[in-house]
Amino acid sequence: MDLLEWDARSYDALPLPHRHWGTDLLARLPLAGTETVLDLGCGTGRDTERLLAALPAGRVLALDGSRRMLAALGERLSGAGDRLTVLHADLREPLRLPERVDAAFSVATLHWLPDHDLVFHGVGAALRPGGRFVAEAGGRGNVAGVLRALAEVSGGTDEARFWNFSGVDDTVARLRGAGFTDIDVQLVPDPARLEPGEPLEAFLGTVVLGAHLRELPAERRRPFVRAVARRLPEPVVDYVRLRIDAVRR
Repeated sequence: MDLLEWDARSYDALPLPHRHWGTDLLARLPLAGTETVLDLGCGTGRDTERLLAALPAGRVLALDGSRRMLAALGERLSGAGDRLTVLHADLREPLRLPERVDAAFSVATLHWLPDHDLVFHGVGAALRPGGRFVAEAGGRGNVAGVLRALAEVSGGTDEARFWNFSGVDDTVARLRGAGFTDIDVQLVPDPARLEPGEPLEAFLGTVVLGAHLRELPAERRRPFVRAVARRLPEPVVDYVRLRIDAVRR
C-alpha cells in the first residue's frame, strides 16, 4: 500500500478524545531536560511540543512520513529554532537518522507499520546504550467493533492491509531480538466515546478510516463513513492500546 498522506488540518482541528495518550506516555519517560529525543511518527506536533517543553536544554528529532503533517508541525513549532530537527521518512523502510539519540518516543504510529521487527531494529540502532524507548499504539483487539461494522458495510475487510495490531508476547520477542532489555509491554483497553452524528463521523473518516477512504471515489466516502457509524452499537471507538517501555542494551 502507498504511504498514507493525512489530512493534517482536519486531523488537528478535531477535539481528539485520545489526546491524553501522548501526555501519559511522556510521564513514563524520565528526562533530565538535556537529552536528544526521537519523536517517531510525530504527526502535527502536538506531542512534539510537549517534548520540547520537557527538554529546555535538549533537542527533538521529529520524524514522520506525511508531508502535510510535517507542514502543520512546522507551523505549530516555528519558534523552536535549532532545538527541533524535522525529518521526512517512510517509516516502513529502514530508519536512518543523522545522529544517535538518548531516547525514543512514539504515539499512535506503530499500528500503521507492517514490519515491527524493522522498526524496533531501527530504533535500537538509533539509541545510545541505555536509551529508553516508550511507545503506544493500537494493539491486538483494537477497534474490533469498527472492524465488525466495516465487514457489514463492505462485505469483509482485510485488517492486515491497513493495520498491524500486535500482541504482548510477539512484541516482547521482537524488542528482545532488537537488543532491548527491561521490557514492559501491556495491552490496555481505552474506549473513546464521541458525540453521535457528525462528530463521530468526522472522527472515523479522519482518524480511523483514512486508508480505506482513499481507495473510494470522493462521492462515496461520506456515505461509507456514515454507514460504518450507523452500524456501531454505540458511538464508541473501542481502542486497545499496546504500551511499550524498553531500554537499549
